[in-house]
Amino acid sequence: MTSTTMTSSAARRVRTAVVTLALAIGGAIVAPVALAPSAEAHGWITSPPSRQDNCSTGATPFDCGGIKYEPQSVEAVKGSMKCSGDSGYDILDDESLAWPSTVTGRDVTFQWKLTANHSTSTWEYFVDGELFDTRSQGGAQPPKDISHTLTGLPEGDHTIFARWNIADTPMAFYNCVDITVTADGTDPGTDPTTDPTTDPTTDPTTDPTTDPTTDPTTDPTTDPTTDPTTDPTTDPTTDPGQCSGEPWSDSAVYVGGDVVIHDGHFWQAKWWTTNSAPVASDWGVWRDLGAC
Repeated sequence: MTSTTMTSSAARRVRTAVVTLALAIGGAIVAPVALAPSAEAHGWITSPPSRQDNCSTGATPFDCGGIKYEPQSVEAVKGSMKCSGDSGYDILDDESLAWPSTVTGRDVTFQWKLTANHSTSTWEYFVDGELFDTRSQGGAQPPKDISHTLTGLPEGDHTIFARWNIADTPMAFYNCVDITVTADGTDPGTDPTTDPTTDPTTDPTTDPTTDPTTDPTTDPTTDPTTDPTTDPTTDPTTDPGQCSGEPWSDSAVYVGGDVVIHDGHFWQAKWWTTNSAPVASDWGVWRDLGAC
């Protein structure tokens, strides 16, 4: 009987030890869970779209892998200058890929989407690896839709590297945004086609054709034709009124073909003759050639 009682007591002691051990183990497991924060800080840039945002919306012409499901999770130790931050999403660092670029003006607002707004020290923005602007949060929790506007960005194709530094942990979140900055925020491929085509075609065609053709044709044609033609024609024709040639003589001997002047007319001998005055006659020796 005594042996049986001791056995029951031992059994109870064993059961108590097991329960105590289980509670101790359970407490050790539960304690860290209770001490852990309810959610870690996460977030990414949605406008202009960052590389991970383009991956999540399917805007890339290639498959981004796992980052397309977790654009908010590009988290790594502070200080990295990689788009991935060395978080394991190495595809974000690949500059050989055709990352979509957004055309913007020189002033750009970067819109964040935070799935958990942990206390923040600073926001850093780099242009092609050079620090451009830093915004301090002073350890406060930012709004979940926080945005920052960068002004006076240089024109051209750039990669904006953004780093969100958490205040109470050694971690940061990383984003890269590809943009093409123009003076007026329009695509540089559209304007040049319109302007050069219109102006050169209109101006040169009109003016040169009109001016040279009118003036040279009018002036030279009128003056030279009038002056030289009038004077030479009038003077020689009017004054020479006297006959010029050999006058007929009653003592001269003429043969056929000789021409003389007599009574204001030219006369030509038909055959040999002498002392025969020229007179108009069909049968005479002289042929009347007309007045001189």
